[in-house]
Amino acid sequence: MKTMRKIIEIDDELCDGCGQCVPSCAEGAIQIVDGKARIMADNLCDGLGACMGDCPNGALKIIERNADEFDEEAVEKYLAQTPEKNTEKAEEALMACGCSSQHIQTLAPSNTIKCNVDEVSMTANQSSNQSPNQSSTLSNWPVQIRLIPPQAPFLKNADLLITADCAAVAYPNLHSSLLPGKIVMMGCPKFDDIEEYIEKFTAIFSTANIKSLTIVLMEVPCCSGLPGIVKKSIEAAKADIPITEIILSARGEILSETGSSYATQNM
Repeated sequence: MKTMRKIIEIDDELCDGCGQCVPSCAEGAIQIVDGKARIMADNLCDGLGACMGDCPNGALKIIERNADEFDEEAVEKYLAQTPEKNTEKAEEALMACGCSSQHIQTLAPSNTIKCNVDEVSMTANQSSNQSPNQSSTLSNWPVQIRLIPPQAPFLKNADLLITADCAAVAYPNLHSSLLPGKIVMMGCPKFDDIEEYIEKFTAIFSTANIKSLTIVLMEVPCCSGLPGIVKKSIEAAKADIPITEIILSARGEILSETGSSYATQNM
């Protein structure tokens, strides 16, 4: 049955067929057909707009028009029929665009990564018995908020670590104390698009059943908006997720660590 509702519209003139919107559509509603992004069926598009932030040309927008109602059962059947085909098309489009960083990967626990000390410039005050070996606990790729589609498999039932770019550099124990067992998403609320962040997090919190959130930021104004973005997205998704918020000094010291169940307290 048709109804007046929000749905995605794609501008053919602006679309160059890069395919970056395809993996961002959890329902598989968008595919590349004859070199252009197309909505495969109105009832597959929920109108949320999670795909919009990944279009480099601004070819996607949300409009209101008469369209078939969004049908979750139709989405499930569609994805069940062509999951591999949809994934292959998305990856082909992204690789053709030259953006290999968007190749979605769940990483196995890392063995020790060996570093060639001959290629490392070591400062005079480094101990001679200091090991050049490091162990990575990173479990997902990509890591940038803008590059992770809401339907990425590693987001399902995840303990999520959302960190400001600078915090990841400043905190010396990131891999040993914060990353283990968590999926990381990194970004800068000062330089990136805040509305894009809110839309993406809302989509993730609505569908991925996130178990917990840890937000890490610096004690600077640039970072101050990150918790608000996350909490606004939780409210929009009507989710209930426990949050731990960690604030670091410029030297990477933990200044404060607080925990709460934000949605329970504010909804």
